[in-house]
Amino acid sequence: MTTQELTDRLSLPVIAAPMFLISGPQLVIECCKNGIVGTFPALNQRSSEGFEEWLIEIKTTLSSWEKETGNKAAPFGVNLIVHGSNPRLEADLKLCIKHQVPLIITSLGAVSDVVNAVHSYGGLVFHDVIKKRHAQKAQQAGVDGLILVCAGAGGHAGTLNPMPFIRETKEFFNGMIILSGAMSSGQDVASALQMGADLAYMGTRFINTTESKATEEYRNMIIEAGCSDIVYTAAISGVDANFLGASLQAAGITEEQLKATGKIDFGKEMDTEAKAWKTIWSAGQGSATVKDSMPAGQLIQRMKGEFKSAIEKQLEQLKKYT
Repeated sequence: MTTQELTDRLSLPVIAAPMFLISGPQLVIECCKNGIVGTFPALNQRSSEGFEEWLIEIKTTLSSWEKETGNKAAPFGVNLIVHGSNPRLEADLKLCIKHQVPLIITSLGAVSDVVNAVHSYGGLVFHDVIKKRHAQKAQQAGVDGLILVCAGAGGHAGTLNPMPFIRETKEFFNGMIILSGAMSSGQDVASALQMGADLAYMGTRFINTTESKATEEYRNMIIEAGCSDIVYTAAISGVDANFLGASLQAAGITEEQLKATGKIDFGKEMDTEAKAWKTIWSAGQGSATVKDSMPAGQLIQRMKGEFKSAIEKQLEQLKKYT
């Protein structure tokens, strides 16, 4: 599959980001049925055997839906942690090759061997980055797209403003640009494209969907949170990430603890980290504009209307100033 073939199968230029402990088959399937890329982290399943079960479930359900409706589902993707401490990387990658997962999103390491393995069956590889140096390494590894994780994004986020980061990246990278960071509406998607991105990458907005694995308390905390309620810290996982301040307070995390950094270890510490993320909840600054919860399909249809309206308004501005 080429990047053009991927976008041709979308009805809205959006990827629902893979969220630790939140994204699962139900959310992925509903996203793909409604014309956007649905994704999930391989490590959301506690074993490679369970991971394969999810792959089979997603593929089988979408194939049946396509036959029943005559429609074509959007591609789905899997997030792989490409880090030396991830003991499951090799096994999970083999399963992705076996099931020919259309899109692989790599994090914490861009490795040409992984890229070549995915390219061998026609899959695409997007890699998330927070700075130019990481983007250049990913380019050298041969990735098809770069996910620019900017300030305000949920999860493991960066600190750069999207406008200069996109322009800087386009100076040396000719592949697909996917923008991540505090987007929650179709209007935001239109803005991302206006800045030069090819696709928008949304996580926090999809936490508040019926199909996500988030608890009701988690969703309500997002609804109540504003921009300033998001805390950026490396104390939880060893990598800088954004969390809901109220969940940190509820867990008794002190200001001193928030300044700490830890060693990343996706082997010995995976169970510990999973337990932490169950009670300490991640979200981006886009939570400030999330005011409800609804089924993913309903949310996507609403965003399609917002996107269309935003593009029409831009066309009006074009006529006005030319």
